[in-house]
Amino acid sequence: MSARPEKILALQFKYFGDAVLMTPALRALREKFPEAELHLLVPAEIAPLFQHLPWLTCVWPMPRRRGSANPGKTWPVIRALRRERFDRSVDFAGNDRGAILSRLIGARQRLARAAGGGFFGRKFCYTESVAPEKNPQHESRLLVHILSAWRVPPPSSLELELRTDPALEKSVAAPFPQGTVLCHVTTSNDKKQWPVGHWANLYQLARAAGLNLMLSTGRGAREQRVLAEIKKIVPDAPVLPPDPNLATFLVWLKQSAVFISGDTGPLHYAAALGVRTIGLFGSSSAEQWAPIGGKHVALQGSACVCDGNLETCRSASPCIAAISPEAVLECLQDSLAKVAR
Repeated sequence: MSARPEKILALQFKYFGDAVLMTPALRALREKFPEAELHLLVPAEIAPLFQHLPWLTCVWPMPRRRGSANPGKTWPVIRALRRERFDRSVDFAGNDRGAILSRLIGARQRLARAAGGGFFGRKFCYTESVAPEKNPQHESRLLVHILSAWRVPPPSSLELELRTDPALEKSVAAPFPQGTVLCHVTTSNDKKQWPVGHWANLYQLARAAGLNLMLSTGRGAREQRVLAEIKKIVPDAPVLPPDPNLATFLVWLKQSAVFISGDTGPLHYAAALGVRTIGLFGSSSAEQWAPIGGKHVALQGSACVCDGNLETCRSASPCIAAISPEAVLECLQDSLAKVAR
């Protein structure tokens, strides 16, 4: 009787965009262990991002509420994962939640990036750890580096990868005409927000050049306020309807010609779906966070004077404001010309 395939579990308990940046590392695991079962444990709200990647064996959605525990919902998932008897697990976030889950699930080898802070004893939740890279590098490359403990080489490509639901692709049409440029006008962090006036100016310049732009945003109250401010300046700007669920939003996103946004989750979704992107970076580094690949352009603002831990920019002249609407339009026209080829 042949031995059973090795079972590997990857964990990631961070924000949406951070999770997508993990896909090159997952692909590296698949390339190193082609016969293994490769499972992924992520928060339930993130799970639709990964459910249709063909080289994942299983995606496990974990119910969670930030800042609080819910054992009644999480323990059944933990018990089911324990029954899988994983040979290896790798925690790509390395935070307290991931550490505790790694220990409770109990794979024989439990790997994470060595990091300070967290609760006492967090490091004892793992059997192996990898010192972080000293030199600044792209986040996807840093995540791949964690796997060096298992002698996993970098994947064939560091480009991101997601897949949409094939059934939805056949049944859901995008609520915009072909060739539309989607502009995601908000981020979850004020510091990463391109100014309202810049978005309105870009829309006006693009319309004058005969381009079709549509605005999109998140459901949060702050994000809706930003959109309302832009609409006061350009009331004719069309707005993408609120997405009913993440899976449908991904289908819509895939059908856009170009996607423009600040450093936020949907920028990474679009890149992973193969859509051309233009990323606007201010307080965060494009070198570390921008999508990799020839389809993607990143514009970096001026030098940032804010503390990296601040949620809101305190500068009289925000660094991201140095990116002009004219510069974005030039990049957009170049990207659309490449789409047409």
